[in-house]
Amino acid sequence: MNEDYHFFNTQIAFLLIFIASYLVPQKAHAQTVSENLFYMVDSETSFQSFKNNIDQISIIGPQVFSINEHGVVWGEVDARVLKLAKKHEVKVMPLVMNPGFDRELFHKVLTNEEAQDRIINYLIHLAQKYDFYGWQFDFENVNVTDRDRLTAFYQKTARTLHDEGLKISIAVVPRDSDYDIPTSYHYFIFKDWRSPYDYKALAEAGDFLSYMTYSQHTRRTTPGPVAGMPWMTHMIKFILDQGVDPQKISIGIPIYSYHWYSQYTEGQGASATASGLSYQSTAGLIDRYDAKKVWLDDQKCYYAMWDHDGLFEYAFLEDQLSFKARLELLDQYDFRGISVWRLGQEDPGIWDVLQKQVQTAH
Repeated sequence: MNEDYHFFNTQIAFLLIFIASYLVPQKAHAQTVSENLFYMVDSETSFQSFKNNIDQISIIGPQVFSINEHGVVWGEVDARVLKLAKKHEVKVMPLVMNPGFDRELFHKVLTNEEAQDRIINYLIHLAQKYDFYGWQFDFENVNVTDRDRLTAFYQKTARTLHDEGLKISIAVVPRDSDYDIPTSYHYFIFKDWRSPYDYKALAEAGDFLSYMTYSQHTRRTTPGPVAGMPWMTHMIKFILDQGVDPQKISIGIPIYSYHWYSQYTEGQGASATASGLSYQSTAGLIDRYDAKKVWLDDQKCYYAMWDHDGLFEYAFLEDQLSFKARLELLDQYDFRGISVWRLGQEDPGIWDVLQKQVQTAH
């Protein structure tokens, strides 16, 4: 009897272990850990989104500070943001930018050591005063001839900020080639937007890169996805081929949409143009004109087109489904996290997707 009883218990134990081996991995499957950087602007819409979703945000990046050619830095972070961030242990990493992405202004800074030193001193003082985690450089519309100067300025700033216990990152425009420039548009976008970033040197000097894999199509282009998946993967392949550690990359994800239409202004005359819009505004346009949304499976986004009194208009929509597809790049490439532009423009459904798909790093 005792031997039979022992045998029976042993079989039950093995059966329970067998069942658990199938059930436990599915239930306890580890989520991808992600450092979730969300950008915001100085607007009530951005603030309310930050307030309502703060538990899923690791770093908040307010785009509120600017420089001038003499190295003066000005701007401020909403005191409510600072208070909430401290309470919820969210890191504050403001952006400092050349206002209006003024190319000539920034060139003057890059050729003026005194102005650069003044900027660095401002950044240290403000960070210490307001308990910032660090700073993100957001210098765009930089000419290819200033590439080495930008790298040197960033390296100098990174050394000084690190000595003060501060972090530094830089937002960089993506590219997929240094030499293949097939059209005049590609020449323009390469010369003044994509070319000035030495990804490897910048990644090694700072703490991470926010790789802006969005704005594939804009008001300057034909209608198309904000960040089509094939385009994103081409950009990702290029930066990885440069030898940049994936753990130094925060992949850019858009949560804004785009609408293409015709217009007339006294200054420009008649022209085709486009506007970046929130998810709600774009969905409202599609509903207003009774347009049909079409899912582009290769691009991983929706688009719609409609007839507006004889003129076609187009919208490309970023929603929770496109967001979900782009989050999968985190696990696929083992990136550090995500850099999302920007709070207040999102489909509210992205927050459920984010919660289910990744574990937010704090």
